[in-house]
Amino acid sequence: MTQTVLVTGGAGYVGSHTCKALAQAGWRVVVYDNLSRGWADLVKWGDLIEGDLLDKIALTSAFDSVKPDAVAHFAALTYVGESVSEPGLYYRNNVAGTLNLLEAMAEAGTSKLAFSSTCAVYAPSDAPLTEKSELGPVNPYGASKMMAERIIRDFGSAHGIRSVTLRYFNASGCDLLGETGERHIPETHVIPLILRGMMEPDYAFTINGQDFPTPDGTCVRDYVHVADLADAHVKALDYLSQGGETDAINLGTGRGTSVSELVEAIERVSGKTIPRTYGPRRAGDPPSLVAAPDKARDLLGWAPQHSDIDTILETARLWAEKEAARS
Repeated sequence: MTQTVLVTGGAGYVGSHTCKALAQAGWRVVVYDNLSRGWADLVKWGDLIEGDLLDKIALTSAFDSVKPDAVAHFAALTYVGESVSEPGLYYRNNVAGTLNLLEAMAEAGTSKLAFSSTCAVYAPSDAPLTEKSELGPVNPYGASKMMAERIIRDFGSAHGIRSVTLRYFNASGCDLLGETGERHIPETHVIPLILRGMMEPDYAFTINGQDFPTPDGTCVRDYVHVADLADAHVKALDYLSQGGETDAINLGTGRGTSVSELVEAIERVSGKTIPRTYGPRRAGDPPSLVAAPDKARDLLGWAPQHSDIDTILETARLWAEKEAARS
């Protein structure tokens, strides 16, 4: 029998890619999104209910009409810098929104949840981060996700909601067929910023911080292709459907790439030289975030298939060109 999944934030970047993967895996997909930062035209694999997690009446109505077997929860604000300047916005949306969702799940008897979390819940470390690494977010965005994780665990104990929390590292790349992709206003992610900037005359890329305690002084991140992240959410819901217990799992490659190395890779893939300038560090940016991905392999049977830098950059480039033509 076909199972139904309610995807909060399914009109966004990782959410829309996961909707496609879920639909291809045989799930009936229904998206719940307020479209404040999502896009209706990216909802291509399932129906759309336009609603806000902070609207309890609309949320309850959605559960009554959809009767989901499971929830995939992506709806969140995700800009690190914005979270520093407007922390209340992040705690209200990411924490209170998650609380409302869990109350609706408990009331409806929906007991399976895949939660889109982040490596930003961890304290910065030069070593690859395991699920047992110290939690210690350095910005309100990470703190809001850590709080949401705690609420999810508590609701699991009280109401039998089993969950897989997926702490992913730097989501990157776009759909392999170009059917959905990365669209943020404003754009803050480094890869689309460079790719769109390269289409402009007299473009120079600003590297924020060259004095981090990393080999070349620039931030190091673990870039994982969004299609691989989507696959992990499908595997997480399959795991829960087969009786799996609540757990938290890192999603990354185990390989770190610095911002300077990333720019060099884009130059290699594009055949173009990118002029560089340097600016101050962004508020809340940790020096290095790299995953130890062993648990995802052992528990979910997940391993990244598309997360080499060249595939990430090529799929992102094709989407950037498509977006430029659209605008």
